[in-house]
Amino acid sequence: MRAAAVQLNSKTDKQRNIETADRLTRAAAADGADFVLLPEKWTTLGEPEDYRRAAEPLDGGGPAIEWARSTARELGIDLVAGSISEQREGHHKLGNTSIHFGPDGEMKAIYRKIHMFDVVVGGLEYRESEAEEPGEEIVLSETRDGVRFGMTVCYDLRFPELYRIEAIRGARILLVPAAFTKITGQAHWETLLRARAIENQCFVIAADQIGQHPPDKESFGGSMIVDPWGELLARAPDEETFIAADLDFTRQAEVRDQLPSLANRMPGAYMWPQEVSA
Repeated sequence: MRAAAVQLNSKTDKQRNIETADRLTRAAAADGADFVLLPEKWTTLGEPEDYRRAAEPLDGGGPAIEWARSTARELGIDLVAGSISEQREGHHKLGNTSIHFGPDGEMKAIYRKIHMFDVVVGGLEYRESEAEEPGEEIVLSETRDGVRFGMTVCYDLRFPELYRIEAIRGARILLVPAAFTKITGQAHWETLLRARAIENQCFVIAADQIGQHPPDKESFGGSMIVDPWGELLARAPDEETFIAADLDFTRQAEVRDQLPSLANRMPGAYMWPQEVSA
C-alpha cells in the first residue's frame, strides 16, 4: 500500500483551498498513492466566523464533500478528508469532522474530534470549544483491501489512550490530520508522532497545515509518515506539497512478533485512578 499526506496552507478562501487540495491529491495519486490524507480544517482555517461560513452538512451536497466524494471515486483511492467544519441539524456548535471516502466515492466512516484545543500557546489563546463541540466516539475504518486504521485529529495526539484503544481494536495505521501550532510543533510534533507509532507498533500518517493563517496563527508543517519501529519514511519540506511512502505490513508483523509489546499487555493490572481535576 502506498500512502500520502497532503500539506496545505489553508486560509479563508475555501475555493482556493479546495483547488489546492485537488491538485496535490491528484499529484499523490499519479505518484502511485492509493491512500491519501488531507490536513485538519483543509477547507478553511481562520476565525470561528470563518468556520461557520465554510461549514457543510455531511448530506447536503456542499462543495468540499462533493469534491472529496467525486475525487475518491474518479481516482479510485481511499481519501480521508482531514477535517472540515461540520454543520449539524439540532447542534448550535460545529463539529470538527474527519471523513473517509472509499474508492467507490461512498462515505465509509465519520470521526468527530474528541479533544478540544482550549489552551494558551505563545501568548495566543485558543478556545476551540467556543465554536465546536467534541465528538464522543472512537472510530476505525478500513481500506479497500481491508487494512484497518484509526481516525484522530490534531490535539488528540496528546492523549495516548485513544491510540492504544485503536491499536487494540485492530488498527494497523493511525491517522493525524492536524493544524499543529508552530511553537508546539517545534517542541513536540515529531516526538509525539514517533511515540504513538512505537508504542502501538503502527504506521502513523500525519498531514499538517503549514505557514501563516488569519488572523495571527502559524502552523508548523513537517507532515510525516512513520513506521512501526519509529523510523521516518517521509517528511515534508516547508511548503504546500505531498509526501508518500510504501507501507510494508510484513515488516509491521515482524516488529509485532519480535517485540510483542501489544501482546504482552497485562490488562488486569491496569486500573484507572479515581477521576481528579487537573
